[in-house]
Amino acid sequence: MKTATETAAHADVTSPANASGRPASRVRRHLPSSPWLFAAPGLLVVAVFILYPFVSTVVNSFTDRRTLIPGEFVGLANFRELLHDDMFWTGLRNSVLYMVGVVPALVLLPLLLALLVQKNIPGITFFRSAFYTPVVASIVVVGLIWVWMLDERGLVNSLLEAVGIGKVGFLSDQWLLLLSAMAVTVWKGLGYYMIIYLAALANVPRELHEAASVDGAGAVRRFFTVTVPAVRSTMVLVAALSSVAAFKVFSEVYLMAGPNGGPAGEDTTLVMLVQRTGTGLTGRVGYASAISVVVFVVTVALMLLVLRADRKEDA
Repeated sequence: MKTATETAAHADVTSPANASGRPASRVRRHLPSSPWLFAAPGLLVVAVFILYPFVSTVVNSFTDRRTLIPGEFVGLANFRELLHDDMFWTGLRNSVLYMVGVVPALVLLPLLLALLVQKNIPGITFFRSAFYTPVVASIVVVGLIWVWMLDERGLVNSLLEAVGIGKVGFLSDQWLLLLSAMAVTVWKGLGYYMIIYLAALANVPRELHEAASVDGAGAVRRFFTVTVPAVRSTMVLVAALSSVAAFKVFSEVYLMAGPNGGPAGEDTTLVMLVQRTGTGLTGRVGYASAISVVVFVVTVALMLLVLRADRKEDA
């Protein structure tokens, strides 16, 4: 039998606190700081590459800064100039039209695609991979492929000419070029949003479809009465994400229309205008920052409108 003194001594030696040479209370007092040490690298990246550029852009929007000139404070002069800039209104029009044309397709078509690939039929694995391939492909590669296809001497015009329709100016007409860029955006985004819908459809109880079938509902009626209500919150999410992405479109239009934004710059979007105005040795950084602030405000307003509409429907 060990005495009480020996037992206490043994516990004192083997206790974690004494093994480290510090009292247990001091160890516990230092534990709360550990999560911040793990989060520090991520917070540093956010501060350097997100917060600082954002604050810098807002500050520069109130100055006449250029690429090589610090600039001075000019107040709201840049924003007043925007109101009289025809190119700004052209970019705003194109960005809004792009969003209106792309968002409905990216909300509905991926849902139909998800319903298709959800079925266990022979060869469906190949189609799942094929539908998702454009998502992982580089936007530059995708844009160049579509440019080669829609060019005056490309595959599409060659086929149209072969059947007697004649060549179509997909890349030379103002509106056809914008529609072609929209088609690229929809084609590339189908697989991404399809995956989101597949995750939502997996949570829809099969009993609901079986009950609707017993009541005599066909496939179309089950889609509108069972599937759509079950994934409505996911549709709102897809609408918000695609709205912001479509309004800030750059790569597709830039690759298909060129740096000048198509014929006479009529296909320029707001983000293209930011890039064109704020880059180069004589770039107007202050004016480009003002356009960026407008893009930020509009995108935040879009997300708030979508979320508010969703809450009203819930109410």
